[in-house]
This record gives sequence, structure tokens and C-alpha cells, in this order.
Amino acid sequence: MKKILIPTDFSEHAEYALKVAAQIARKNNGEIILLHMLELPHEGSDAISKGHDIPELMFFKNAAINKLEEIMDSPYLDGINVSEVIQFEMAFEGILNISRLNNVDLIVMGSHGASGYKEMFIGSNAEKVVRNAEVPVLIIKKDMGEFNVDKFVFASDFYDETRQPFTKAVEFANKFGATLHLVMINTPNNFKSTSTAQGIIDGFVRNFQINNYVTHIYNETNVEKGILNFANSIDADLIGMSTHGRKGLAHFFNGSISEDLVNHAQRPVVTFKI
Repeated sequence: MKKILIPTDFSEHAEYALKVAAQIARKNNGEIILLHMLELPHEGSDAISKGHDIPELMFFKNAAINKLEEIMDSPYLDGINVSEVIQFEMAFEGILNISRLNNVDLIVMGSHGASGYKEMFIGSNAEKVVRNAEVPVLIIKKDMGEFNVDKFVFASDFYDETRQPFTKAVEFANKFGATLHLVMINTPNNFKSTSTAQGIIDGFVRNFQINNYVTHIYNETNVEKGILNFANSIDADLIGMSTHGRKGLAHFFNGSISEDLVNHAQRPVVTFKI
């Protein structure tokens, strides 16, 4: 987590994400890339290529520069290497492109979740980044104050294809000194006996170096509800999961569990791409 990308639309939720990113960067001697996307109307995009309406484009760009400079003067960023980028591009596409170009290790985004779709990085943009990003994506819903991760829930079916993202989840947990709560959600449509489920989890974790972990099997009517209710039951600090992204979610994450949780969970959510 040496290089962290923070998209901002200058909303309070984007600032919540930046404050968390600042704490992560400080703990890991990392740097922050602060990104603002100028999503102009279609005519504005044409103006860029045709050379029309340049004063209007410069007005929006200069206003964004001024806001970014104000943010970079924030006390919580003192001592952290912060660079700023302004991009004329659709939000989620720009986030992914800047992430790849700068080889970032982590994307941190703020989101209202399901209740709000008016802000730039709300709902669909957060979901699209979660679905398509090659690096871990951390979604922050509220002002966290001190971002301490003591209880880190990682929900999975613990199939072999999740081994690579699980490696990243273990690194994440170890860096924060967190206890990793590994949970398999048992549903009526995909029920396993306790002994079978426990055997799958035990076999899965055998080859990983996890500093501190416990395992759980949790019964619920559906996977999303199971994750949320289990996280609430232990007062978790963070929920983590793997996602297939463009390939379509399979097995445990049949449907769009990761994207639903991004919308519905009030706790921070981090996703790891398979």
C-alpha cells in the first residue's frame, strides 16, 4: 500500500475516504494520488477535440485546481507525499486508467451507498470500479475518525480460484495487525454440514501465513444478508471479499454480492479481484 489513488468529487464522503487513505499512507510510508474527473457534457468532449469553448473548459479546470490545492493544505495530509491529477474523462474509466498508469496498490473511494445517486462517485461509479479494478478497492461510507482494523471479516466460499485475492486479504490484515474472521455463509440453496464447511475452510487456509485468524460458519437465507448480519454480530471494522469483475461472479458470489455490499453495508468494504 505504497501508492494510493483517491478519486474526489469534493463531497464530504470523498473527504472521509481521503482521511482514511492518509492514515494508511502514513502507516506504510506511502504516497497519495488525488484524482478529480471533469465529466463534461458530450458537447464539452467535442470541444476538447475541436478546440471550441476552451474558456469554459479552463474555467472548470481552474476551479478544480483551486479546490484540490485547498484539500492538499489540510492538516491530516501533513508530511504525506500527495500529487494531484485532473482528467477529462468518464469517472470510472478515468479512475481505472490512472490506476493502471501509476501502478497504484490501492484505490480508496467514498460512497453514500444505495440511498444516494446524485454525487459523482455514488452508486454506479463505485460499483463499476469495484467490478473492474485490478487492485484492491476500499469503500468508505462515513467519517471513520481513527481507521483501526481489529476485526476484519473475509467472506468466501474458499474455492481454489479465490487463493490469489485471499493472499492480498491476508497481507492487508497482517499490515493492520487485524484478526481475520473467515466466514462461510450457509444458505438453503447451497447448504453444507458444519463438518464439511469447516473442512473446506481448514484445507483452504493451511498454506497461508496468517498472523491471527478465526473461522466461522454462519446460516442465513441469502449470502448478502449473512455477511451483513455476521459483521454486525462481531462489530467488525472491515468487510472483505473477492470479485470476478468482468468475468461474472460465480460460486459464492453468484450475482453481484460485492456490488450489493458496496451499496448496502455501512461498514467499510474492501474488494480483491480474482
